[in-house]
Amino acid sequence: MPDRVTSPSGPGAAVAVFGAAGHTGRFVVAELLRRGFAPIAIGRDAARLAGSGFARRSVETRVATVEDPASLDRALAGAAAVINCAGPFLDTAEPLAAAAIRARIPYLDVSAEQGSARALFERLGSQAGDVGVILVPAMAFYGGLADLLATAAMGDWTSADGIEIGIALDSWRPTRGTRITGQRNTAPRLFISGGRLEPLPAPAPEMSRVFSPPFGVQEAVELPFSETILIARHLRVAELHTWLNLAPLRDLRDAGTPPPVPADDSGRSAQTFAVEAIVRKGAGTRRATASGRDIYAVTAPLIVEAVQRILSGGVGKRGALAPGEMFDAANFLRALAPEHLTLDIAAD
Repeated sequence: MPDRVTSPSGPGAAVAVFGAAGHTGRFVVAELLRRGFAPIAIGRDAARLAGSGFARRSVETRVATVEDPASLDRALAGAAAVINCAGPFLDTAEPLAAAAIRARIPYLDVSAEQGSARALFERLGSQAGDVGVILVPAMAFYGGLADLLATAAMGDWTSADGIEIGIALDSWRPTRGTRITGQRNTAPRLFISGGRLEPLPAPAPEMSRVFSPPFGVQEAVELPFSETILIARHLRVAELHTWLNLAPLRDLRDAGTPPPVPADDSGRSAQTFAVEAIVRKGAGTRRATASGRDIYAVTAPLIVEAVQRILSGGVGKRGALAPGEMFDAANFLRALAPEHLTLDIAAD
């Protein structure tokens, strides 16, 4: 077992990125570099790591696989935290989180998968808390962003009658990882009804719904992601429903849809998105909305902001935690605006 981390925890700290050569992983490495961290790029394929240009940016690379716990221990040696960008997270989250617990360092991932997020809470949360380690599943566009928006919208309310999450994309060019995860993630999706996690009815409900500008009225399907598991952990809500417009799903379901194409020097695609959380309690309604570009690219500042706050000592809790229960949600989101997000938090 590795010794307790003695590397710096502030600027210059080493942060391991598992799946660094993947599409989202490269955005995360770039964001870590931009903020003054020292990324350690970890991958399962040495040739792919070598061809990813990390050496040109003086980024150390290491090879490890989730099937070999000793390789994970070696890969995390000297790291102050680890970010998991390698799906399917049903396969990678628990082995890597267990390695983080052994190394006594924070673990964060970008999973949209309900099953992997729930497993971290239920199987590793107590163990992590016992040794003072933080585990944060789904600190990403799907999952963490909606959880933070719902928490910010809820404000000082201690409970809510209902929360509705609306996610609209103008298109969805999926990465290879997204396609593989979709094939692996076949479990029934969960939503909150009567204050409890329940299986989503099949077929999933569809409706015409008004999304945040510029999307307006769109055909939509109820499609909960990992935000459901996060919100269920710390917000008291009787009903939680997540709606996604159908247009990006048609792209996702078309095997001929190509992967994302860079539209600027940062590598971001031209894809646009809007995510809103509408919280209702009695006659009151509160709303928080975020919009921006590229669901994969925006995940990088979300998760690196979380790492930065954790390593700065700003989180008092330990164990498996949802973003909204760790951070001042409104403050966290405002730190990303306007560079990464356009943000609006208001009560109706």
